Amino acid sequence: MRKLFSFRVQLLLLIGLSISQLISPTELWAQSSWSVHLPSVGTFSSPRTTDLNGDGIKDIILGAGGEELTPSDSAIIALDGAGGELLWRVAARDQVFGSAALKDIDDDGVEDVIIGGRSAVLKAISGASGKVLWEFFSTTKLKEVRQAKWYNFYNPQFVPDQDQDGLEDLLVSNGGDVMVEAYDPNRPAGHLMVLSARTGEVLAKAAMPDGKEIYMSVVAIPNPTKGELTVVFGTGGETIGGNLYATTLSDVMREDLSGAKLLASSPDKGFIAPPVGVDLTGDSVPEIVAVSVAGDVLAFEGKQFEPLWSTTLPVSDAYSSLAGGQFTNDTIPDFFASVAQGEWPELEWNRQFMVNGRNGAIEFMDSLGFYQTSTAVAIDLTEDGRDEIIMSVNYQQVNELYQKFFYNMLVAIDLSSGEVQQLGDMWEGSNISSTPWIGDLDGNGMLDIIYCHGTDLRHTYTFDGLQVHRIGTGVILQKPLAWGAYMGSYYDGIFKPSR
Repeated sequence: MRKLFSFRVQLLLLIGLSISQLISPTELWAQSSWSVHLPSVGTFSSPRTTDLNGDGIKDIILGAGGEELTPSDSAIIALDGAGGELLWRVAARDQVFGSAALKDIDDDGVEDVIIGGRSAVLKAISGASGKVLWEFFSTTKLKEVRQAKWYNFYNPQFVPDQDQDGLEDLLVSNGGDVMVEAYDPNRPAGHLMVLSARTGEVLAKAAMPDGKEIYMSVVAIPNPTKGELTVVFGTGGETIGGNLYATTLSDVMREDLSGAKLLASSPDKGFIAPPVGVDLTGDSVPEIVAVSVAGDVLAFEGKQFEPLWSTTLPVSDAYSSLAGGQFTNDTIPDFFASVAQGEWPELEWNRQFMVNGRNGAIEFMDSLGFYQTSTAVAIDLTEDGRDEIIMSVNYQQVNELYQKFFYNMLVAIDLSSGEVQQLGDMWEGSNISSTPWIGDLDGNGMLDIIYCHGTDLRHTYTFDGLQVHRIGTGVILQKPLAWGAYMGSYYDGIFKPSR
């Protein structure tokens, strides 16, 4: 039976679980913690951090907004890492669900923000001022976007300079028509695109080789044996089958993906969660590890993309990505998944699995919390050489009138013992899909956690209030974190060992 540490007796009585110790209460430092409430918005985005105001403390960048097809004056926000004050906000014609890519593109010494979302929103924003540097397809009218056949932009990745302006450029996927009925197979094909990071100009646009839609943020994996990037992408969705492919950046630039290597097919459900690039064989060539919506976890070697192993997460729909970490006693990275139990749209509970990176064996299972699609992060809290998990958990309380009330919290999981500990307070509301950020925000060598959630006590899928927390701790960071954010500590989907 798992154990749960709680700072509040009410929660212990509610859930009926007992206490463990991964982080003691004295290691949560109130003096460096803060909470900020942002009314009238919500988020699917995961926080990114960089110092925007030059005070030596990393600040927080987050996509936000209202419900789908609704404009917002606070679709991208930047918060001061020291105290949570709003540094700037940027409007958009639709919800910005993506997570930011960061690079100084205006040469002012401060990293700038490139972030995308629904209805072809893709903006480059000055990190220092919040000024929009460029915008893809500038219009406020959603009808014009649909007529031009542009759809959602997912998380971009930086690739080598393609337009010879001295700056790395952007690889990004575009697709997903929200107006098509769930089981209608007639959907517009998605595209991989390369854009100039400096200007937003389209340098290449390549249609999916199977003509299907795309919802996946692509990952560009270095391949030393081939001398260029391996681009991994997937097609299909919750109700439409799809395929997983590997191609090259050169093929994207030629606007021809017909030669892409077919890695796997999923006949009834596609591939949505971004894959992980990770060296499993010790040859310094990253392998590809991906999870399908149907719950199949698949590993392919990095040179010729031959299958290494596969496993299936039972009775699960997977929309969240895998978290990489050292969860077992060997040196091969392993994977943690928190996925939905059931089948879309009947998804009410989450299940957790740890998959051994050596052979694909499932070595840990649990069922914590109600449905969400955020990903876990990993850190060695117990200093035993094995990473623990930090993740968000949603839960509900039902009163005597059968009214539901929703709460959420952060927990740490020791995968070797199965013990679960609450981190910080429990909060009213739910977290839909925002992955926490963990790292050293202020350079003091100690762990900070950035965590976001909605604030509606009675409903889950809402955009009527957002809470952002900084949790400062006394936990000393012994080494760099390999997986401290959505798509990894470097936001690129590549697992970089911290040992």
